[in-house]
Amino acid sequence: MNNLKSIIANCLSKRSTDELIATSKKSELKKTLNVFDLIVIGIGAVVGTGIFTIIGTAIQGGPEGVGAGPAIIISMVMAAIACVFSALCYSEIAAMIPVAGSAYTYTYATMGEFMAWMVGWILMLEYAIGNITVASAWTGYFVQFLKGFKHILPAFVVNFPMWLRNDYRFMLSYCDKFGLDPHSQMPYLFDKIPVAVNLPAIAIVLLLTLLLIKGVKESTRVASIMVGVNMFMILSFILVGAFYVKPENWTPFAPNGFEGVFMGAFLIFFAYIGFDAISTTAEETENPQRDLPIAILGTLIICTILYICVALVLTGTVPLGSIDIQAPIAHAMRAIGIDWFAGLISIGALCALTSVLLIYQLGTTRILYAMSRDRFLPKSLRLIHKKFRTPHVLTWISGIVVIICALFMDLNISAELCNFGTFTSFIIICIAVLILRKTEPNRERPFKVPFCPVFPILGIITCGGLMVYSMKFLKTSSLYFPLWLVMGVMIYAAYGYKQKRLEEQKRIEMQKKVERLIAR
Repeated sequence: MNNLKSIIANCLSKRSTDELIATSKKSELKKTLNVFDLIVIGIGAVVGTGIFTIIGTAIQGGPEGVGAGPAIIISMVMAAIACVFSALCYSEIAAMIPVAGSAYTYTYATMGEFMAWMVGWILMLEYAIGNITVASAWTGYFVQFLKGFKHILPAFVVNFPMWLRNDYRFMLSYCDKFGLDPHSQMPYLFDKIPVAVNLPAIAIVLLLTLLLIKGVKESTRVASIMVGVNMFMILSFILVGAFYVKPENWTPFAPNGFEGVFMGAFLIFFAYIGFDAISTTAEETENPQRDLPIAILGTLIICTILYICVALVLTGTVPLGSIDIQAPIAHAMRAIGIDWFAGLISIGALCALTSVLLIYQLGTTRILYAMSRDRFLPKSLRLIHKKFRTPHVLTWISGIVVIICALFMDLNISAELCNFGTFTSFIIICIAVLILRKTEPNRERPFKVPFCPVFPILGIITCGGLMVYSMKFLKTSSLYFPLWLVMGVMIYAAYGYKQKRLEEQKRIEMQKKVERLIAR
């Protein structure tokens, strides 16, 4: 019985806010980011996935859910409202505890060791698994980009084999759909194991891994250029496409009623991870108390306005049944006869998705760094590069994980799992703000959530409602998400818990040695 009480006490043990802040001040990470860099990180993570990949599926519907149609603008407003409450909570707690690790660190300060580990594990869905979907979309736009050079480049480059640009699941389903023999479409090992590799996705992930190792400031400079190109293309699409809008394409406005609007809001939520990524860079920000809230709320406002404008133009220029799922913006320009502009859109999409990949991997690495520093993961993983001052070991690990998982994971499922991770972390952040308002009411808060506790509670209700409602339709990912949580519990029980106790024992022994030396 005493052992059980001890285990429960250990699982609920928290790290004080002062201790977390003191740890961050000793951080080996280099402080180089300003508010502009943070907004670039946020916009780079948000705009690419929402406009160039997810918006088509959210309008048309997917394998396990119906689409919103032109009512996608209502879905976006719903998703933005749910995000606003969470963004305000993120702003308060990020300014109050400017430490790497995002929701993981904030949970450690409010709900204890076990919940902190679980949130860190859930955040891996949000970043590492979400990156798989983005890497696949990058390949799709890269292939479209190469086709624009069919009169210049050799045919074997423009139309390189499908098994070198898709995973084996896609290849098997493709063969089944068109009645083809899989052995004629891709090589087999020992005549039993199909070989299909998304080569462009692997190449871009490796390239960005090397860039992130070189330095976060250098990475954000590259992201700034890509975001600039991306924003120019999006604004151009809005301005040019507005002249081709036909109001009759907006009817029926909500072809699948409330269910379609709700599912559209769930899917478009995949694009709102960006402001969470901002908080993972707290220890590399020059003035986190001031800049983090500005960047988080600024990103949300800018991106929501862009989303709604793009959705209005897209659904107004292309009839509902003709909207493309894989490359909706480029396809819309081709549909109205502006092929050359569709090619430019593909360049913008490549820039946008590259910045998303870069920022998702940055977020993954910084969360793993915080978890390793707290001894949930081996100490050797958080080694800092002597020259570049970046966690190079974890950066390599996060890149390799994305590459390996992209070989066998279903891409639709990975996007849905990413959403479940996002909703869960948003809910936990709202709860953390409520807890800190009770436990540390007098602590300095450079930014405060207005109308507390109403806004945090509304954040919990809106995110929880979207999450629970979607589970009625997304049967596969609704099963995988609890399995992911069970895996997290097992890893904590088998490794994380023991490592924390060993760390505590070493700390106690060290303290006793110091006391004996003082006594002499």
